[in-house]
Amino acid sequence: MNLFGSRTAENVAVYCGAALFGYVAYLLAVPLPWMIGPMVFSAGLALLWRSARVPRITRPIGQMVVASVVGLSFTAESVTALGQLVLPMVLVALLTIVAGFIAAAVLMRLADMDVVAAGLASIPGGPVEMAALAEHHNVPPAPIALAQTLRISLLVLIIPPVLVAISGGAPNAALTVGERSLPGMLLLFALAVAGGLLFRWLRITSPFFLGALGFNAAATAFALPVSMPPYWVLAGAQILLGVWLGCMFDRETLARTRAFVLAAIVSTGVLIVLCAGMAFAIAAVTGIDWHTMILATAPGSVTEMALTAKILNQQVAIVTAFHIVRIFIILPFLPLIFSVTAKLANRSR
Repeated sequence: MNLFGSRTAENVAVYCGAALFGYVAYLLAVPLPWMIGPMVFSAGLALLWRSARVPRITRPIGQMVVASVVGLSFTAESVTALGQLVLPMVLVALLTIVAGFIAAAVLMRLADMDVVAAGLASIPGGPVEMAALAEHHNVPPAPIALAQTLRISLLVLIIPPVLVAISGGAPNAALTVGERSLPGMLLLFALAVAGGLLFRWLRITSPFFLGALGFNAAATAFALPVSMPPYWVLAGAQILLGVWLGCMFDRETLARTRAFVLAAIVSTGVLIVLCAGMAFAIAAVTGIDWHTMILATAPGSVTEMALTAKILNQQVAIVTAFHIVRIFIILPFLPLIFSVTAKLANRSR
């Protein structure tokens, strides 16, 4: 039953409620308030009633805006510095796969799952991509998508607030500063759209985030006159992403899989702890601030981790680069990883 009478009225009500929750989170000085508040509202709506049916285009729009802002951190100096971190970035990506299988072992024990299903639920990947891969291996896709959504949500709810609380200071002030010009903003968004459309045409994963990021990072590195958008534009983009993430939850699936949900939360906690261990180790070896490395090695949520780095005045380019390398190492090889895993599991039976 549609309580609002039409899809348009429903969307207006959902985004008004999400904005209200974002404003309350802002007043409470919650980091990323315009993302966390709407996510909590949207998830609550999904659990108490049903998932909101928001337009699909909202996610690409939100991704392009946030990615463009993140791209402004890729100065020529920061890009040059990244060249010295290629080995650690590749190492973190590979160790994240190992950490994912360790978390999968925990999930296997707690939820009585086989290694393929537990791995699909635990190794960082997109909920949609992992659910599709689950179907290929005859694994029910709904719990896999749920576990991946839980991982992303827990990362957003835990890491930014904890790091901001530890570091102190105003949690959102850094997102409101920066030189602004109308031509610079128009160029920023034109590059974002061009990059997103090109990457989609090339069938690159997460095209609207990575395309907008790549084009605007290059523009910043080459000193093109791109500039920061107004804070309200960035806040609006976070609302779109927060609502979309909350909509990923499904009331019926959660009701059927309560024991699995608890097991997935525990295994996600194990994954976060293992990745944090990597962060401290690499920080000790490289001398990079541990706050930066916690964000860089987080098992997912590149958008939120990059924004948190900006809030904390950490090295946004490093955080983003670690995540991009992880994405391009893990996602293309997931079919091969799970084909080998399935064969090994069948041999051991």
